[in-house]
Amino acid sequence: MLHAAIQTESVVYKDGETALEGFVAWDDSVKGARPGVLVVHDWTGLQDYTKERAKMLAGLGYVAFAADIYGKDVRPADPKECAVQSGKYRKDLPLLRRRVLAGLEQLKARKEVDGGRLGAIGYCFGGSCVLELARSGADVRGVVSFHGGLGTTLPAAPGAIKARILVCHGGADANVGKEVPGFQEEMKQSQAKMEFVSYEGALHGFTKPGPAYQEKADKESWAAMKRFFKEVFRKKD
Repeated sequence: MLHAAIQTESVVYKDGETALEGFVAWDDSVKGARPGVLVVHDWTGLQDYTKERAKMLAGLGYVAFAADIYGKDVRPADPKECAVQSGKYRKDLPLLRRRVLAGLEQLKARKEVDGGRLGAIGYCFGGSCVLELARSGADVRGVVSFHGGLGTTLPAAPGAIKARILVCHGGADANVGKEVPGFQEEMKQSQAKMEFVSYEGALHGFTKPGPAYQEKADKESWAAMKRFFKEVFRKKD
């Protein structure tokens, strides 16, 4: 049951001339500035699933801003169109990173947010997005990828990653599984602080209702995220 004080609103913003429509959720009973968490959608675009996750984060006391990578009203209706839209950004990582950063700036600008305590989470395509955010050297405390793609054409340079990283990976995710060794080597070479958790038997998309959903992995990965953010958002002396 979500807290009765949780507020939500749609936010139209821009990347250059492209209109984007994000979604923000916060608990207005919480006083003062608090950590902000960017949420990046899967390949279906910013739809109800991602908005529900933003509300769940608000229920934990964070301000959650669900970014729109694709553009206002671009919400793919079938897997073919999802592949077209997500592929556009996977093939143009500078564009993808710019769209993620545009969402981060919207989050940071919120009056309820402590701009020194920012994080990000993402699902599938969104998991890839938040890893690219970390690789870019963005000033965020931590990022969490839920069953996200791990490969990149712009690997992080040594020392470039400021954020701590938590990867929640499906142990039975055959496609992404091929990317694990290269990713782990990249993280080692870049000297990143990375935690990798593999959930036994979990398929790609294990947190989302549907044929791949696995309740155990979903609940355990959310609990891991809560612990992770509690650690990274701890106020520094």
